[in-house]
Parts: sequence; structure tokens; C-alpha cells
Amino acid sequence: MRICRFSTGEEPRFGVVTGEVDQFGQPAEDSVVVSLAGDPLYVGVKLLDEQHRLSDVRLLAPIIPRSKVVGIGRNYAAHAAEMGHDLPSEPLMFLKPNTAVVGPGDPIFYPPQTSDLHYEGELAVVIGRICRDVPAEQATDVIFGYTIANDVTARDLQRSDVQFTRSKGFDSFCPIGPWIETDLDPQAFADGRELQTYLNGDVVQDGSTADMIFDVPTLVAHVSSVMTLLPGDVILTGTPEGVGPMQVGDEVEISIAGIGALTNPVALRS
Repeated sequence: MRICRFSTGEEPRFGVVTGEVDQFGQPAEDSVVVSLAGDPLYVGVKLLDEQHRLSDVRLLAPIIPRSKVVGIGRNYAAHAAEMGHDLPSEPLMFLKPNTAVVGPGDPIFYPPQTSDLHYEGELAVVIGRICRDVPAEQATDVIFGYTIANDVTARDLQRSDVQFTRSKGFDSFCPIGPWIETDLDPQAFADGRELQTYLNGDVVQDGSTADMIFDVPTLVAHVSSVMTLLPGDVILTGTPEGVGPMQVGDEVEISIAGIGALTNPVALRS
């Protein structure tokens, strides 16, 4: 089931995207959005007798975390190597504010404080209920679904600040979307799902979730051993090799097989 958040020019609403999908999770042209009665994280999936053509709605970030976005650094060996870092012995966590979250098609704003803004295509895990100290083998019980994220990073600020808060925390530095896929099992990512990032149509990242050092259940267990996770919290699972700079006017698309594609332009922050 593909849960989306959308607008037809009025208040944001939740819906289910129906129709056939291709091998990359992209919906057919005749797909529709069936409206839901409220936030499915809190009231469940309750379909209304109302639908819209997918092409007629504006997709928004499928979730605005009420609490936090938890990032995981250096979770792909090749990415750690390209950045000149050793492999972590346990998941390396950092936080992004929920004000960094934007949706499909929204601009990534290039702030004046940086001159080295990078894309990082990532699988994102959406938590479905309050939980703490979750055993890895029970991770499925607390996962609502999966989506795509761009962990936008001001690389020069990351180097100068050492810690990650400013370099990854600007408004618009966490595009998420296009929807939440609820029917995938964590093992699907351990077995490998293709993750590609395109910069102006050219492939710049071409990886597989099978290459994650710490898999999804391990990450849920580790993060929840430190902090309580709330419904709608998001865990970013790390990026494969191939990260690099974006410029104003660029367009970044990230696709994950079985989920879909997330596209965002880069614009100057005024």
C-alpha cells in the first residue's frame, strides 16, 4: 500500500495511491489517489468514497515527523572509503530537525553559508508506533513503511563543524517522498534493492541496500535503545558511494526499486 499526503489546493490530506506500478515502483498514468479519513498513523487506513487522479494532485512530504529524523552515517563501506573514514563499529547516529523536511518537487534551498552542497540518496524508515528497546527480530512490528530521502549536506560545514547539526539541518535539507510503501519487509532491503541518484539525468549514485553495513532491523534496535521512537519518526539508513555537489538550477532524482522516485530542484536561498 502506498500512503501519500497530498493537496488539491486546500488543506493537506492523506490518501492511498492505487493502480499498477512498474519494477521501480512508479505508478501508471491512470493511477488515482483514494482519500483517507485522517492520519493513518493514528486512525488507521480508513478509505473515503472520494478519489482524484494522481496527475491532478500535488504530492507533499508523506510524513512530517512530530519528533525527529534520525540519520545514520557511514552505513555503506564504499561511501565511508570515499569520504576517508574508517568503518563504524556500531551505527553512527545524528539528528536532523523536522523543519528540514520538504516533499516531492519542493526546492532544496542553497544557503549562503556553504559553497559545497551535496546530495545523498537514502532509504528512509517510517516508525509506526511508540517504541523503545526494540529487539531486531521485532523491528517489523514498529515499522509503518518505507520512503525515499535526500540527506542534503553542506560538506564544507560538516568538515569545519566536525559534528553534523548545522551541515545537515538547514530548512529543505531533508526531502522525503513520494509516498510511504507499507508492504515491503526489511528483508527486502537486506536482499538488495537498487538505489540510484540522478543529477540532471545522469546517474551519480548506483548502489544496493544489500550493501548496508547495518541492516534495517539492526538500525531500529540500535536507535530505539537510545531514544524513544514516536509514530512518524524517520530513520535515514545511510547513502552509497557517489555523493557529490549540487548547484543552483540542478535537479536531483533518487529512485529505489519497489518504492518509486523522489525529485527536487535546487534553488538559491534568498
